[in-house]
Formats: sequence, C-alpha cells, structure tokens
Amino acid sequence: MFIYDKKLQYPVKIDKPNPRLAAIIISQYGGPDGELGASMRYLSQRYSMPFDELKGLLTDIGVEELGHLEMVGAIVHQLTRKMSDSQIQDSAFAPYFVDHTAGVFPTAASGFPWTAASMQVKGDPIADLTEDLAAEATLYYTAIGFCQFLASRKVVVAQRFFGFGKGDPYICLGSTDCDVV
Repeated sequence: MFIYDKKLQYPVKIDKPNPRLAAIIISQYGGPDGELGASMRYLSQRYSMPFDELKGLLTDIGVEELGHLEMVGAIVHQLTRKMSDSQIQDSAFAPYFVDHTAGVFPTAASGFPWTAASMQVKGDPIADLTEDLAAEATLYYTAIGFCQFLASRKVVVAQRFFGFGKGDPYICLGSTDCDVV
C-alpha cells in the first residue's frame, strides 16, 4: 500500500517558460532511461522476488522513482505552462506541442513515446537484479550527461552576468530569472 504525501520532496518553482529545455527534460520523464520506466521496472519485479527484504527494497525504490517522476513532470509543466506563441512555434518544441500541446506526456526527447518494451522483468531474481544494475548504470550516465549539459549552459549565464556574453550584463537571481537555453 502506498501513502501519498501531497508535496514534492524538492519543491519546483519555475516562473519563466523554456520549451527548449522542456523538450530535453521530458526524456527524464518518459525516455528509455527515464523515471517512468525505472518505477515500473522495480514495482513489477517485486512480485516475483522470493526474498521479503528484497521485495520491500524493490517496492521502496519503485515508490522513490515515482517521486522522481512527479518532480520531473512538475519541471516540464512549469517550463511550458506560460509559453508565448513564438515559443510554441520554436522548432525544438513544435513537434511535441502538435501531439501533446503543453501536457506532460511520457516520451523521449527524440519524440519516441514511452513503452514497456524499454524495460525488462523476467521473474528470476538474478536476471531482474542484473537488469536493475544495468538500468541504474544507464541512469547514472544519463544524469551526468544531463548535468553537464545544464552546467555548460550555466557557463553562458555566468558569462552574460559578468558581461562576456551578448549585450549588457544582467543580474541572474536563480534559475527562474535566467535564460539558460
């Protein structure tokens, strides 16, 4: 049985729309290495786990992944909820918008929708735990790549802040006031 706490583990507060960034982050929601697949994998594998301790662990991890799914969904929603017409028509976001408008839909950044075929559940503890290790390694590299992408964009923000970028320097008081993509 799950108990739902009606707040995000880490609150998300984004005021400025950024559909280009949302088009990338959506992969963490429903891409091949995203939170939806991770949560479904763990919550499905728990049924055939013969060891109660590991069954409980798989349940705990699956629920944690659902929490991550909720946070990523909140990020995508807040990045797209106040878009202008020109942002909607931006080539990076327009294909997504045509199919889903500003809804949060489980898909990869490439536009390929989430499918259960991207995960594995065998019913064998060794096979399932090996799948989990491989999936976590993939998630690790995806997260590092994503963080490096964001970090590289923050360099642009810092350059603009100190006057090295286009135009005059401006003050950036947090990610909600910065144009990072």
